[in-house]
Amino acid sequence: MARVAGKVALVTGGALGLGKATAEMLAREGAKVVVTDVNVEEGQKVAQGIASNGGEAIFIEHDASSEAQWKAAIQSTLDTYGRLDILVNNAGIGFLANVEETSLEAWRKTQSVNLDGVFLGTKYGIEAMRKSGGGSIINLSSIEGLVGDPNLAAYNASKGGVRIFTKSAALHCARQRYGIRINSVHPGYIWTPMVEAVTNGTDTEKYQSLVDLHPVGHLGEPDDIAYGILYLASDESKFVTGTELVIDGGYTAQ
Repeated sequence: MARVAGKVALVTGGALGLGKATAEMLAREGAKVVVTDVNVEEGQKVAQGIASNGGEAIFIEHDASSEAQWKAAIQSTLDTYGRLDILVNNAGIGFLANVEETSLEAWRKTQSVNLDGVFLGTKYGIEAMRKSGGGSIINLSSIEGLVGDPNLAAYNASKGGVRIFTKSAALHCARQRYGIRINSVHPGYIWTPMVEAVTNGTDTEKYQSLVDLHPVGHLGEPDDIAYGILYLASDESKFVTGTELVIDGGYTAQ
């Protein structure tokens, strides 16, 4: 129950789904958590819930695609807790369309959150962690950053970009001896509000079609991903950098 005790973590997109599960798990394992999101109401609930359960957390309203808001979120973290040890770049959006149906506007919006947000978080996270003496950055990619889907053109591009960008940043930090590790996590379909929206919440046929994509025979749960993030955030993974942690029920093994 103390795998990240004494550490300070910032989790983007922390109001719902994977971000919420990750923020709560890191807090249970001893970290002070900064929850950020554009969803103020739900984000505040997460931070309040952590505090109610004996943890320590604050909420910051934060658009991950905004450089100014990244600078402000990092500074608020340092002002409140004095350091940053763990950064989870989780904020992301989905967009369902093939290449012919994807507008340039939709393409750019998807990249701005899913890829620009990870770039900005990693850039300013490194700056803060260098002051703190090191840390771990975990970037949320996807199975769609490893394999293609004909109906996820913009999303595939954004998540594939996260994967290879993570390797570049990890190599830079390793060779500079910053003591900062950077890895990507690649979830399969996890039952979160984003995936629930794909099934319209009640479409049992669509739900089953997603289940059938996974050899284990069921979708993942948010904690399945949060446990992987916890490992990468902790000192247990001190020799792990520049790699992918795939948590997908066998999806990409096929």
